[in-house]
Parts: sequence; structure tokens; C-alpha cells
Amino acid sequence: MPRIAQRWAALAVIFIFLAAPATAGEWPHPGTHSLASDKSFARLVKALNGAIKENGMFAVTKASASAGAKRRGIDIAGNMVIGVFRNDFAVRMLAASVEAGIEAPPRFYITDDGDGSATLTYRTPSAIFAPYGTAALDEMAGELDVIFAAIAEQAVED
Repeated sequence: MPRIAQRWAALAVIFIFLAAPATAGEWPHPGTHSLASDKSFARLVKALNGAIKENGMFAVTKASASAGAKRRGIDIAGNMVIGVFRNDFAVRMLAASVEAGIEAPPRFYITDDGDGSATLTYRTPSAIFAPYGTAALDEMAGELDVIFAAIAEQAVED
């Protein structure tokens, strides 16, 4: 198997495990918000991408185990992780803590609920960056909290 195919297969396995929380309905990390939507998975993905742009941010990473599985002829519930950031925030984050760079970009997670609806889940940037304990990082994360909440609300609204 070519090296790139091995990497995609490994990523697919990781995202399959991310597709379901350890215990149904409960997320193990503080600051996690799940917003139910009446939108289908595809419509919620499209709405999220629009909300990201309209709130002045960028989708800088995208990964989907379901899309990868589909290319291999396997059907699993739709899921997608979209990393959202902007360079001015990245520069501020790194100025406050180089170590915090491992947390970037903060992500949204869209899951197909299997009934024609989908759920949008994200962790607040303040919860993600809190362990680093710097005032500048906390300030930046607080600004991102407002933006992420606006993006999420806009994406799930009809």
C-alpha cells in the first residue's frame, strides 16, 4: 500500500473513533457545546462553511472519515471535522505560548444523526487554551469564544 494511502487509512480509523463519544450524549472535555440541528448533514456542512466566512474566519483544515470511507466503498454515518482559525489569532497565540500551537486550529465537528438531522459540536477556545495559563492567550481565546458561538448559532439556525 502506498505511503499516502496508509496515512489516509490511519486518519480514517482515527476519525471513526471520533464519530461517537465515549458515552452517548456526554463529552469528556470541559467547554464542549453540542447544538442539534434540523438540517441534514450536507446542509449543516454547507451552512457551517458559510457561517465561518461570514464571521471573518477561515476553514483551515477539513477531515472526514465518512468521505474517506465512501471513496473506499464503505458507508458510515457522516462526520466532518473543520478547523477554524485566522492568521492574526495564530500570531497572537504563538506570541503568548508556542506550546499552545498544538491546539490550533480549534475545530467544529459535524455528525449525521441518522434521522435526516445533524449535530454541530465544538469546544470553546477558552477551554482549549486554558491549560496554558497566560493572560494574553486567555484574552485571545475569549475573543474566539464569541466568534465560535456566533458561527455555531448561525450554522444551525433555519
